Amino acid sequence: MPRSRSLFVCQACGAKTRQFFGRCPECGSWNTLVEQTIPSEDGRRRREGPDPAQAAAPRRSTAMASLDDRPLQRMATGSEEFDRVLGGGLVPGSLVLVGGDPGIGKSTLLLQSASAMASESSVLYVSAEESAQQVKLRWQRLAAGASELQLLAETDLELVLEELEALRPAVAIIDSIQALHDANLTSAPGSVGQVRECAAALQRLAKRQNISLLLVGHVTKEGMLAGPKVLEHLVDAVLTFEGDRFASHRLLRAVKNRFGATHELGLFEMQAAGLAEVGNPSELFLSDARASGVATIVACEGTRSLVVDLQALVNVTSYASPRRTATGIGTNRLHQILAVLEKHMGLPLSRFDCYLAVAGGLEVEEPAADLGVAAAVVASFRDLTLPAGTVLIGELGLGGQLRPVGQLELRLQEAARLGFKRAVVPKGSGLGPLAAGLDLALLEAESVSEALVLALGEQVRADG
Repeated sequence: MPRSRSLFVCQACGAKTRQFFGRCPECGSWNTLVEQTIPSEDGRRRREGPDPAQAAAPRRSTAMASLDDRPLQRMATGSEEFDRVLGGGLVPGSLVLVGGDPGIGKSTLLLQSASAMASESSVLYVSAEESAQQVKLRWQRLAAGASELQLLAETDLELVLEELEALRPAVAIIDSIQALHDANLTSAPGSVGQVRECAAALQRLAKRQNISLLLVGHVTKEGMLAGPKVLEHLVDAVLTFEGDRFASHRLLRAVKNRFGATHELGLFEMQAAGLAEVGNPSELFLSDARASGVATIVACEGTRSLVVDLQALVNVTSYASPRRTATGIGTNRLHQILAVLEKHMGLPLSRFDCYLAVAGGLEVEEPAADLGVAAAVVASFRDLTLPAGTVLIGELGLGGQLRPVGQLELRLQEAARLGFKRAVVPKGSGLGPLAAGLDLALLEAESVSEALVLALGEQVRADG
């Protein structure tokens, strides 16, 4: 078999060159030359096209209606949180890309899942970054009991493909895709051409043999997945493993999922024996101590409801322009809420610094947290403490009105389960049948002023 050769192709004009240049010699664009593999000619004549008169009927395509209806048989990963984010488990023949910061626990999560799945199916763990002995040391600490997990410490793509062809496992884990090396390319491992060619070769093999493939991906200093963007388009699911390295909990999210929802959230806690699932995640984001400027909201991540504390600090500014700092909530959203409070409640917040943080390091992006943010800011400004057992749910409009939010039933059920007694919600949410089945007093409000009066008392009534 003749060896393939590599060329550098400009992504802007399509020019080809045998040598890499920082600037394209044809169009002058910088950093647009990407290495690609070109099959070598073996001297044989090309096969002529079929005669149109003899090729009237399709040979390879199949009518959609004639395909067999096969149920989607998912494979459990051994972790309910992992299965939740995947949409119910691993789909045979799917490619899943797991990315995250260095040291966040990607290899730990996948090695634990591989050990659990190896008890029922054949699993191959390919370590391209660590030696076999290093992986075994971590496996002895994480996994309990015997396991039929197969281990291959190799960086050569051809040897990895040969092992997959020979073993034909149900699940294969590549740790990591940036460390694999294709000998047909002259570029270094981790480059754009290497990552693209290695991922494409693994994808073809996985689809042909119906192997569930889990790929570990590195991230850049900006937090994006390293390598070409085509890598994310190539796989079926992209998962991100997040968390504060100085905290014990980790969050697993789905950025892309062809076989499930992309708004699910999995929570883990890093312990000495590995990653443990968090059974009651609301405990991570709640505090028993009550102080001024603390409000409680119910955030929804997919089908999971999380009760979270918001903390606000409002102080007189010593600068010409007041400072606005938000952790866990978008700064632009905070600016909008402060403007609504100043306009419709007469609070001179433009002369005060405002700091806002979500407890536990959780990222809250949905607008249902607006009312909780407003209550926390007003409580800190007036040095008030919200009554214990009160949650605030609602989106704040620019006119000061409260707008209904989605999944209100799930939010209220989670609040009632945790022992909360009062919930301030937007008026007109259709809570008649729901209120009767919950041990929760529902306080409906039309505007932010009315909602804060219900939550904090008459002393916060707007001036005038």
